[in-house]
Amino acid sequence: MSGARLAADIGGTFTDVALESDAQRWTTKVLTTPHAPEEGVLDGVRQVLAKAGLAPGDVALMIHGTTLATNAIIERKGAPTGFITTEGFRDVLALGNESRYDQYDLNIALPQPLVRRRHRVTVRERLDNTGKALRPLDEAAVAEAARFLRAEGMQALAIGFLHGFVNPAHEQRAAAIVREVWPEAPISLASEVSPEMREWERFSTTVANAYVQPLMAGYLARLREGLTMMGMAAPVFMMLSGGGLTSIETASRFPIRLVESGPAGGAIFSAYVARQRGWKKVLSFDMGGTTAKVCLIDDFTPQAARHFEVARIGRFQRGSGMPLRIPVIEMVEIGAGGGSLAHIDALGRIQVGPESAGAMPGPACYGRGGNKPAVTDANLLLGRYDPARFAGGTMALDGAQAAAAMSAEVGAKLGLDAPMAALGVVEVVDENMANAARVHAIESGKTYEGRAIVAFGGGGPVHGYRVAEKIGVDRILVPSGAGVGSAIGFLRAPVAYEVVKSLYQRFGRFDRAAVNALLAAMSAEAAGVVAQGSFGAPTVESRIAYMRYVGQGHEIAVAMPAWDLTDADVAALRADYDREYSRFYDRPVPGSDVEIMSFAVTVSTLVDAVEPVAEPEDAPAPRTVGMQEVRDTATGQVQDWAVFARADMAPGARVAGPCIIAEDETSTLVGPGWTCRVDGLGYLELTRGAAA
Repeated sequence: MSGARLAADIGGTFTDVALESDAQRWTTKVLTTPHAPEEGVLDGVRQVLAKAGLAPGDVALMIHGTTLATNAIIERKGAPTGFITTEGFRDVLALGNESRYDQYDLNIALPQPLVRRRHRVTVRERLDNTGKALRPLDEAAVAEAARFLRAEGMQALAIGFLHGFVNPAHEQRAAAIVREVWPEAPISLASEVSPEMREWERFSTTVANAYVQPLMAGYLARLREGLTMMGMAAPVFMMLSGGGLTSIETASRFPIRLVESGPAGGAIFSAYVARQRGWKKVLSFDMGGTTAKVCLIDDFTPQAARHFEVARIGRFQRGSGMPLRIPVIEMVEIGAGGGSLAHIDALGRIQVGPESAGAMPGPACYGRGGNKPAVTDANLLLGRYDPARFAGGTMALDGAQAAAAMSAEVGAKLGLDAPMAALGVVEVVDENMANAARVHAIESGKTYEGRAIVAFGGGGPVHGYRVAEKIGVDRILVPSGAGVGSAIGFLRAPVAYEVVKSLYQRFGRFDRAAVNALLAAMSAEAAGVVAQGSFGAPTVESRIAYMRYVGQGHEIAVAMPAWDLTDADVAALRADYDREYSRFYDRPVPGSDVEIMSFAVTVSTLVDAVEPVAEPEDAPAPRTVGMQEVRDTATGQVQDWAVFARADMAPGARVAGPCIIAEDETSTLVGPGWTCRVDGLGYLELTRGAAA
């Protein structure tokens, strides 16, 4: 497809926009406008088009990602939602699976459902596990439930019946009845949103989809209207949490699939960069204004999952959040960004985040009324930022405001001056991010040996070298456009869609015809969604079976061939499961039958091939553009660090730390003992010690 391609990523503090046309790229960062997020996007689009000298009509495609759905769930700012379910299952959302994420916490707090008990209404109906109707749907009760929820002021509705994923007839009939008495209600059906077994996860996902649907549909409609008024007629595609793109219509229908769309773009960006360099093992480190995200990438593919938790109560504690069964790029996300606020807790310890200053009022140094110290304030007080050049000189930072806030909230309570208090804040936030990376690796059964870090986001290149030291990594790559990495990642993502459905099978009595029929229907559904935005591009299909030994609690994903299964394919699939199980747990379980719980089919456009770039010859080091007094967080010592402009660094140029490499959207800190060299792509490669 010819023409310019535009990408926009809404974060908690900044909205990033990237534009590519004729092998050139222009980027910009603007403050997010929480009261009306589309205003920030439209402002960023105008700015980047002006930089490129293009008109809105020159844009052929726009790709968008946002954390609005996630934030609405975390902050409980979605639509009042009702839930209609099977009689006897009213409290599934509250009971969950009755597990405790902390066995020894006597005062444990569990996630509260998005729907109040009063608005969880049951009706008589029942299907068995094969989808056979044991009790017909009480249609009068459905109509009465709809009238009650409408009178209660509900603005969205979720419908989920037991075993509806096998036979959606009762859910579909209930939706038709509701539309007769409540025609304006946005309805989410569990059989469409999450057609898999395990009713808690299925109902939770469906309710969350309904909860954010009015918000997201309204926002996307306003954005589309604003773009149209600007003169942009290009189709708009949304980044999905699983790493693919889909149409704005599909995103409006299933907005729950957007919960991690911004961070997913960052992981796609890292995977693309890793492919360019031929690095098979990297850690994606994305630090923005509100959060930091880490994701393991092996063989140029981000780690993926089928289960995600949002709004965790316990930090790093699985089971403490609200479960969502959606395709997602697996990562750890913590409240550690430039806007994360620092304070002293009851034990006299420095704590950073998860609360954030956001875009309004922002860190104290922004001069917008903030009086709490944030990580950006701490970095400024340590000399890591030039207050006159921050954000390309578009936003002057106020060091006096930063010092006053840091002294009042942290320094005075610990008997420290503002710079030393700032050192403590930065060291704590770096340790928080390093700990998140350690936990992510441990939970994934992986290590950081031989792994490199791809650092991006406004804060990733600033904090990257210190985080690398803490987790034992000796190599960092800071790509060009790192400050808006997630937005650039959107431009690298394929148009893709995944369909997941449950069909219980045992290999001892495998129904090959039923499985092939289901997979064919799933393939057609996924291909139909992709066709809306592939513009005739070639596609590829992948299939996965989620399998386990009979009696076990969790499944392992096993790849399947993308064609109708033969008897030989079924036997090979059974053998593949034993091999995968042995890879995780050392050896298979002899004599045990294997069951398939669900299947996944993904159709996506092909990813462009990446040509390796030749290693450049050494080039002269650039001239310094200034010197800054920087306090090193490892030693506490103050030293003059040279400042270089990234635009002055040619491929092959090398500089030794400590120094700062400045650009409009971020700064790269090259710490003591580190060396930075520009590779053939113009990326900054930092190496430590002997690795240099």
